[in-house]
Amino acid sequence: MLRIAVQSKGRLYEDTMNLLKEADIKVSESKRTLLVQSTNFPLEVLFLRDDDIPQSVASGVADIGVVGENEFEERQEDAHIIRPLGFSKCRLSLAIPKAIDYTGISWFNGKKIATSYPGILRRFMNKNNIKADIHVITGSVEISPGIGLADAIFDIVSSGSTLVHNNLKEVEVVMKSEAVLIGNWKMDDEKRKILNELLFRFEAVQIARDKKYVMMNAPKDKVADITKVLPGIKSPTIIPLSDPEWCAIHTVLDEARFWEIIGKLKELGAQGILVSPIEKMIL
Repeated sequence: MLRIAVQSKGRLYEDTMNLLKEADIKVSESKRTLLVQSTNFPLEVLFLRDDDIPQSVASGVADIGVVGENEFEERQEDAHIIRPLGFSKCRLSLAIPKAIDYTGISWFNGKKIATSYPGILRRFMNKNNIKADIHVITGSVEISPGIGLADAIFDIVSSGSTLVHNNLKEVEVVMKSEAVLIGNWKMDDEKRKILNELLFRFEAVQIARDKKYVMMNAPKDKVADITKVLPGIKSPTIIPLSDPEWCAIHTVLDEARFWEIIGKLKELGAQGILVSPIEKMIL
């Protein structure tokens, strides 16, 4: 049985449970239970506070864990990152009051900075030879300059709306972060085998994200031109239709380029274009 540590609430909890569900791993989402076993996969889920997950994996209480890269970097526990998971993306940034004219990183010399991530901030400041007073806060860091507690803050930024609401501006991005899967260095062979199957499922889900399955009808004399603009996984599938002058073309497109490519397909005579989401993809 492989044990995975998961945040007990919040955005990361929701994203992780969705990933497990998409990987067809059935787990009860009862928040009253600390440890829950999957009913169809050799996995048990240990629900913890996010800042406890790196230590639980490093100590072997859990074999693997899902945690923000920022939290893992802050704790500096003896575990390793197995793979990024592509969700819960954010950044850790320095921000100051909007009214201040920012002159560069040296501005922070002698300033008081409020943060919940003193380890990352201290390492960044040492690297840049900046001597600042780091004030550790657990909670609403962004209000610190407004109440005179600090000159600046170092905190998580997602959309930036919280900074705007508190009359702050982002001036330095220290690190980018996303959810990562971390692991204990000393897993036995049996657990590594289960982990490999879990990673296989996660990869199938992740590859399918931001991709669309596209089907269309096209004149046969335009097939060569159409296939040139289709960046599919391999060559597209061509299927004959009852009308000998037409065929059906099936392929996979990245959503980021979807509208650009669809426009080109229409110009080349493609019709009846049908677009479907992809649940999983195995390469």
